Amino acid sequence: MSTQKINAKAQKYAENWLPIKSIMNGAIQVDGGFNVTGVKIQPKNIFIMDSQSQSNAIFNLRNFYNTIDYEFWLIVADRPVDVNVYLSQLQLLYNSVQTPAMRKLIMQDINKANLFMRKEIGVSDTEYYILFKEKRPEIIQKRIQNLISGLASVGLTARQVSNDDLRVLLDGFLNGGVTTEFGTVIGV
Repeated sequence: MSTQKINAKAQKYAENWLPIKSIMNGAIQVDGGFNVTGVKIQPKNIFIMDSQSQSNAIFNLRNFYNTIDYEFWLIVADRPVDVNVYLSQLQLLYNSVQTPAMRKLIMQDINKANLFMRKEIGVSDTEYYILFKEKRPEIIQKRIQNLISGLASVGLTARQVSNDDLRVLLDGFLNGGVTTEFGTVIGV
């Protein structure tokens, strides 16, 4: 009877039914010996480019995606950003500048940052990932290098995902995008 009671209690938490064993070395280790890993892509705003450059960027990115011959997931995630440090730096700069025109520009930036701090608007940073699942470490490293060099050839910078990146992604998925204050969902 007590075993049933413990099992019922254990089923209340999402991490009890997820196939995740651990997160380490930039990979989510899941049941079956697979590792989920990939790259984090530094965003690039193509909308500030002329129309021909935009078309070329999209064409090159489409060609890059077509070279990937294995299952992958393209993930776009928003991460909340704390602008308090930025505001503090602006305030220090405002106090040190004597030119009225410069002070006015800095004050405009302070006011804009304060506007974004309001709960209704919020500030977030959009992050882009390409993730895949694989068992063999040598193939994982080859795919990561190919992704990084392929993205570099289309003008994007990428790096292998870190443990923290993966924890933030899992936290976002498991908590519906709501930021938690109590730490990560799955610890190492």
